[in-house]
Amino acid sequence: MRPSLAFACLLFIFTLSQFTAFSFSSVQPVLCHNDERLALMQFKESFIINKRASAASSSIYHRADNWKFQGVDWKFQGVDCCSWYGIECDKITGQVIGLHLSRSGLYGSINSSSSLFHLVHLQKLNLAYIDFNYSVIPSALGNLSMLTYLNLSNSVFSGLIPAMLGNLTKLYLMDLSKNYFTGSIPSELTNLTELTYLNLMRNMLQGSVPSSISRLKKLEFFYCDVNGLSGTVEFDTFLQLKLLKYLLLSFNNFYLISRNNTNVTSPQLVDIELQNCHLRGFPYFLRNQHQLQLLDLSSNNIEGPIPNCMSKVSIETLLFLDLSNNSLTGFDEFPVVLPWSNLRFLKLDSNILQGSLTVPPFSTTFYSILNNSLTGEIPKLLCNQSSLSILDISHNN
Repeated sequence: MRPSLAFACLLFIFTLSQFTAFSFSSVQPVLCHNDERLALMQFKESFIINKRASAASSSIYHRADNWKFQGVDWKFQGVDCCSWYGIECDKITGQVIGLHLSRSGLYGSINSSSSLFHLVHLQKLNLAYIDFNYSVIPSALGNLSMLTYLNLSNSVFSGLIPAMLGNLTKLYLMDLSKNYFTGSIPSELTNLTELTYLNLMRNMLQGSVPSSISRLKKLEFFYCDVNGLSGTVEFDTFLQLKLLKYLLLSFNNFYLISRNNTNVTSPQLVDIELQNCHLRGFPYFLRNQHQLQLLDLSSNNIEGPIPNCMSKVSIETLLFLDLSNNSLTGFDEFPVVLPWSNLRFLKLDSNILQGSLTVPPFSTTFYSILNNSLTGEIPKLLCNQSSLSILDISHNN
C-alpha cells in the first residue's frame, strides 16, 4: 500500500472514531443534580400519601410514591430523578425545571423551610388538588424567581396571599382558586405584568380589586368570582386590559360601576359573568361587543326594557344569555324572533316581563322565562322550534 493511501486510510479511521465517540457522548442522557434529587426526596418525605384522596385517580397514585432510590450505583449515584414521574428537567443542564404533582395524593403541611425551595431553577410548579392541610403559602415561594407557571388550585391553603408572590415577575399563569385565602388581593400581584391568566375564584377574599390591575396589559383571563370582595369597582379598569377575553366577577359584595364612556375602546370579550354585582343598567361597553359567547347579568338591579342596542350585541357568536332575577319589563324594538342566531341557552326568569311570550332564536335548546307577567297566547313560531328541548313558561298569566 502506498504511503499516501495508508495515511488517508488512517485519517479516515481516526475521524470516524472521533465522530462515533462524539455521537455517543451527545446522546447520553443528562442526569439530574444530586442536590436537587435530595431536595425532591426530602420534599416527598415531608408528606404522607393519602390513599383515599388518590382512589379516584389510581393511575397517578404512585407519582410521588415511586420517588425512591433503586439500586444505588457508584457511577450514577442513584436513580436519575429526571426520569421520575412528574419531574421535568432541562435537557442540557439536567436542572429540575418542572414539578407536576397535581392529584398525586400528597397530604401534609408546608413552610418556608421546605426543601421545595431549594429547587431554584423551577419554571413550572403544579401542586393543584393536593391537601396542604390549611397551610399558609410560605413567603419563600416568592424566591423561586424563574417560575413562569404556578398552579395551587384546590389545595387547601388558607391565610393571606403573600405579597412576595409579586416577585415572580416571569409568571404567565397563576391559579390560586378554590382555597381558603382571606384578606385582600395584594397590590403586589399587579407587578406580574407577564400574566395572561389569573384565577382567584372561590376563596374568602375581602377588600376591593386593586385599580392597579390595569397594569396587567397581557391579561386574557381574570377569574375572581365567589369571594367576599366589597366596595366600588370601576368597570373602566378592566376595559384598559385590551387583550382580556374572560372576566368573571360574580357573587361578590361590591358595586360594579359602568360609565357611558364612548372614548374607551373596549377589549373584545368571550365570557362575561357579572352575576350579583349590583348593576343598575346594561353596561355601555356591551354595545361594542362582537365576539361574546357567554353573557350573565343575572341577579342584579337592572330595571326597565332591554334596550334595542342589545339586539346588535354578538348576534352571531352568543351562545348563553342569562338576564334572570332583575326588574326587566320587556324588549325595546326587538325583532319578533330574538336576533342571536346561534344562541343555545336563554334564561329570563323572575323579571316583570309583560305582553306576549318572546320567541327565542331557532337554535335555542334551553328557554326559561318563568315567574314573569306575560299574557296572551303562545306564539305559533314557538311551535316551530325544532331544537328546543327544555321550555319553562310557568308562573305567568
